Amino acid sequence: MPKMKTKSGAKKRFKITASGKIKRKRAYKSHILTKKEHVQKKRLGKSTLVSDADKKNIKACLAK
Repeated sequence: MPKMKTKSGAKKRFKITASGKIKRKRAYKSHILTKKEHVQKKRLGKSTLVSDADKKNIKACLAK
């Protein structure tokens, strides 16, 4: 049986930390930035962790 491939979209969007948590970027930072507050844009630039509800699906996509 052939090897399982990693989903290309998932490997570009998520990183696994040393402790096993999954990091992601925040949405809404790509365009229409003129009407967003400076503080909001600053917050959206930082990464965050994936919620517990989504972890199982993302780990399956990242499995090699």
